[in-house]
Amino acid sequence: MSVTAVATDQSVCAPLPVLGRDVTVPLVTGGEVTYAALDYAASAPALQRVWDDVAAYAPYYGSVHRGAGYLSQLSTDLFENSRAAVAEFLDCREADQVVFTRSTTDSLNLLAAALPAGCQVFVFETEHHASLLPWGNARVTYLDAPRTPGEAVTTLERALADRDPYGPALVCVTGASNVTGELWPVRELAAAAHAHGARIVLDAAQLAPHHPVSVKDLDVDWVAFSGHKLYAPFGSGVLAGRADWLREAEPYLAGGGASRKVARRADGGVDVEWHTTAARHEAGSPNVIGVYAIASACKALAEAGFDDLVARERYLVAKVREGLAGVPEVKVLSLFGDEAPRVGVISFVVRGWNSSHFAAALSAEYGIGVRDGLFCAHPLVRTLLGGDPQDVGECGAPDGGTTSLNAIRVSFGAGTPDEHVDRFVRAVKELVRDGARWKYRTEDGRCVPDRG
Repeated sequence: MSVTAVATDQSVCAPLPVLGRDVTVPLVTGGEVTYAALDYAASAPALQRVWDDVAAYAPYYGSVHRGAGYLSQLSTDLFENSRAAVAEFLDCREADQVVFTRSTTDSLNLLAAALPAGCQVFVFETEHHASLLPWGNARVTYLDAPRTPGEAVTTLERALADRDPYGPALVCVTGASNVTGELWPVRELAAAAHAHGARIVLDAAQLAPHHPVSVKDLDVDWVAFSGHKLYAPFGSGVLAGRADWLREAEPYLAGGGASRKVARRADGGVDVEWHTTAARHEAGSPNVIGVYAIASACKALAEAGFDDLVARERYLVAKVREGLAGVPEVKVLSLFGDEAPRVGVISFVVRGWNSSHFAAALSAEYGIGVRDGLFCAHPLVRTLLGGDPQDVGECGAPDGGTTSLNAIRVSFGAGTPDEHVDRFVRAVKELVRDGARWKYRTEDGRCVPDRG
């Protein structure tokens, strides 16, 4: 289906209700406008359903697992039922564990701490820092950025063929890029990993909010994602998958909840018997509200139907890409090419503009929130920009003063109305054609409106 055909399809579902959809913000040019939140890839707004569920539970909040009172028992049931809901959402295997963490970053650091001795890790340079950096205690092989999904599989197969065939190995890969939005060939990469005796962990931070994720179907060993990208911004994350490495590792955090039995020894020391369940890596008082919020979001997305959500997002992606394609000064960043399937994440540069200046003008003059920079994926963004730097002056004056190595990212999802993306496309065209209507200055390395 062509971009034009998708962009005129009005049969897609309505956006899901989210908090903040009616918030108004002031414009530097005068007046107010409804805020267009187009930074979902960083943190998505809370679904109204999630907020309502949390608010309904909040008066019944209590300690988890060891309290005898009614509220403790209720909270414990809610916490463990949330674990089951996440397992169902991810289509986990029966023996898999669901461990609650603080975020994707925390989940992958937990797995890194649980790697067997001598484990070799394979990771593409295109990864978000959350999945690029935690493996410092392992032997890490960084793989060059592929230019097609097939090249990604071939690159991994070649690297795995050269590894020690008898030692443990782990592949870490994203499901959808937080820079380009492009979907990665996870199922094929998992097959390649398993064919060479390696395991694979999927960073689903950008995938789970947009597409169904099935551990069984993708045949991955672990999945990691964050609540704050899944419309549940209450400080929790998930690591779900095989139990053996997690069960055999030292607890990620030592403390109450992780320990089953603690006793003093005659020599004055302490003997500890650790849990072998997910509790082994969940020491301390758990974030019950954060966990319940994730479970609520999982249920809400499943009930809304991913077929409808994916169809609507493709419609919005097509509208944005069609609009940007009509501006010659705009270059959209891509690894796999224009036809690659993607989620609602699009990064671009604008010839003659400093990216910080452009993002500041979108916010101050149009009430549109996007992100600019390197998106915690520095090697990938520099790879994408390296062959085509743009010469711009400070805060966007096109005088050839400096070289921009940053980009602008627009991202959206299940709660995004048409008007937000329409306003964004119109704003890009007007800024490129007419320039900013306000003066901006550099403050702490960022462009901000000059308020005199």
